[in-house]
Amino acid sequence: EVDPSLQALESRQEEILKRLYELKSAVDGLSKMIQTPDADFDVTNIIQTDEFSPLTTNGADLDLMLGKDYGALKDVVINANPSLPPLSLLVIHSLLCERYKILSAVHTHSSVKSVPENLLKCFGEQTKKQPRHEYQLGFTLIWKDVPKPQMKFSIQTMCPIEGEGNIARFLFSLFGQKYNAVTSTLIDSWVDTAILQLKEGSSKERGAVLRSMNAALGQSSWLVGNELTVADVVAWCALRQTGTANAAPANVLKWMKSCENLAPFSSVMKLLK
Repeated sequence: EVDPSLQALESRQEEILKRLYELKSAVDGLSKMIQTPDADFDVTNIIQTDEFSPLTTNGADLDLMLGKDYGALKDVVINANPSLPPLSLLVIHSLLCERYKILSAVHTHSSVKSVPENLLKCFGEQTKKQPRHEYQLGFTLIWKDVPKPQMKFSIQTMCPIEGEGNIARFLFSLFGQKYNAVTSTLIDSWVDTAILQLKEGSSKERGAVLRSMNAALGQSSWLVGNELTVADVVAWCALRQTGTANAAPANVLKWMKSCENLAPFSSVMKLLK
């Protein structure tokens, strides 16, 4: 007689392999489209059929996304170096505050001698102090001497996340938006490009990315699809932080203005002055 727990494990493994195969097929299909002359048309059609939900709709279920922790407040703790502030995380924090009740805090680690006043007040003033249990999410930023941003979360089984792009992806997922495989792949690609080439790359690499962005933004108001995604947040912050925006082509400049018309971006603009 077969052990029921073994049967369940085999069934789960088959389901995981099936999902991996479906994702591989989708990515392979995207790869083939990119090699054809009508690639842009094909990908645009797929993206437009994706389901985008505006970020201002009702909050998603945090317990469903992050796991239920016996009613305890879920805490996101980020270590970041004040010499290179992770601006995208500050933008996403502001976006999250529009959706959820966030208990925000900024601290300075002993490894840092001094932090500019504007960074100490980067979350603004939390005017109404409520009991801790009335908040949905704790968001603590610690200015610390670290080589790259690090994020820890209250779930015990979760490994720390490193890198601004990876943390931004995690935080943006808290909006509960669902994308198809093609859209997700393109968003991830733009996030990596923004960090590795716009923020950390050479001037030649930045120029190539600006040309690619200009072409993409000639077909859509945002980098991927018709709604703001984490790709827009990370790319905008990279351009502003490196000063590359001054050399940006027309479509990119128009897109940057669209970003800056949103309150979370304009509040971060003050940190750059």
